[in-house]
Formats: sequence, structure tokens, C-alpha cells
Amino acid sequence: MILRFLTSLVVIATVSLLAVLAASGQTPPSGGATTASRAGHDMLDGVERTDSVRAIDLEGLQKILQRDPKDTRPLLINFWATWCDGCREEFPDLVKIDNDYRGKVNFVSVTLDEITEINTAVPEFLKKMKAQMPVVLLNVKDPEPAIHAVDAAWDGALPATYLYDKDGKVVFKYFGAIKPAELRKAIDTQLGNKQ
Repeated sequence: MILRFLTSLVVIATVSLLAVLAASGQTPPSGGATTASRAGHDMLDGVERTDSVRAIDLEGLQKILQRDPKDTRPLLINFWATWCDGCREEFPDLVKIDNDYRGKVNFVSVTLDEITEINTAVPEFLKKMKAQMPVVLLNVKDPEPAIHAVDAAWDGALPATYLYDKDGKVVFKYFGAIKPAELRKAIDTQLGNKQ
């Protein structure tokens, strides 16, 4: 009897919450994702260009790394953090690259800031940089499995940039602040553009 009462109470509370969210035009968060508002658009490899920074776990990172066989665009992933000097130094160049190759390259920016920064330092930095690429915050207790999912040889140092071809093979990687000309050359090679 008490179990039925508690179950009914939980069902009523859930339905009420969903009704309130529907009335306000919001959707319930999926998988415990946390978001913070910012400008953006489009959909890339399961990471939507929205007005938010979304927290992902190891499974979310692995999903980004998986290639959709129908999508032949290269995948560019940059790992960074707001507290990283080299990351802040290279970010304006990454914003320019995103602007120049938007729609031709899947670009996902992965911040390794603390989850507590998802509503403060991260969106503030992105706004200041006028960044529009999709940004996710990697939220894992143990970073080693995530690091090895990206590259077994990577030690986790930031910034780190990877370019994958249409088959998911790493065709360019750079540790430290990128050299824009080198990254552009690698992207152009994947796109079949003449140098």
C-alpha cells in the first residue's frame, strides 16, 4: 500500500515536471547533461551547434569520435581549457578556421574545464572569442580512459588538436598552440583543395 502511494507520488511529480517544462518550451535534460547558453547553430556528428555548452562523459566523447559512414567530411577536434595559456593563444585562429571551413569540416571543441565552469568561465570565454563551433565540456572523474580513447600516445597535455579523415583515421595531430597554416594545409588536403 505504501509502495503504491510512493510510486503514484513519483509518477505525479514526473508528469507535473514534464507539463511545466512543456508549457515553458523547455525540454528535459537527457543523460544528466548540463548546458550553458551561447550563440551557435547546425548539427555535426551528433553534437548540435546550439546556444549551449553541453557536458559529455566518456561515452559521449566516443560517440563524437565515431564516424558516420554517410558523412565524408573531415572531423576536427580541439581539446582545450580556459586556464590553459596555449589554448587561449590559439583560440582566435581556431575561430577563423571554423568560419572559413564551416560546413566542409565537422569541428568540435572539447573543453576540459571543471564542470563548475560550464555556466561561467567557458561561455564567457566563447562569447569573448565570438566562437560558433560546437563546444562540449568533458566531464569525467578519471581522464585516462578518455585520453586513450582519443590517442593512446597522447599524455593529455593541452592544447591538443586532431584531424580525422572520412574513415576516422588521424591524419593530423598537434600538441601545443596550433600553427594555422599547417592545420589549414592538412584540412585542404582532406578536402582535395589544391595548395
